[in-house]
Amino acid sequence: MTQLTRRTPNRTVRDLQREVDSIFDRFFGRGGDDDTSTVWAPRTDLSETDDAFRIRLDVPGMTKDDIAINLQNNTLTVSGERSSERQKDGEEYVRVERAFGTFHRTFTLPDAVDPDRVEATYDEGVLTINVPKTEKSTRRQIEIQ
Repeated sequence: MTQLTRRTPNRTVRDLQREVDSIFDRFFGRGGDDDTSTVWAPRTDLSETDDAFRIRLDVPGMTKDDIAINLQNNTLTVSGERSSERQKDGEEYVRVERAFGTFHRTFTLPDAVDPDRVEATYDEGVLTINVPKTEKSTRRQIEIQ
């Protein structure tokens, strides 16, 4: 039976992802001549309590100065850049799984938040953004008379 597709056993999904990222980076003018600059998205958890929303982003290897947080028209944008730690002094990498380069995440917030009280903290590679709800939007228990 003749095989119509060429099989490359050493090709992985990660290799394909790297190639697609590289194509987009070149098309949109991101990155430099080397392939160390990629676009990535930090893993994110979003939770809600009675009085606030909490967003946690995993951004290890970064400092708070590497990250920017903007809030405009109920759109919260978190962006930053993680620099590559790769050495160019003859060291050849056998495997690279950690992403470097720029990232940007956008979250649309409901109208029921208080933009003046948004706070952010950074601890051990986790950025936590606390978005309080307005007083009128918080849940309260109604007692039956």
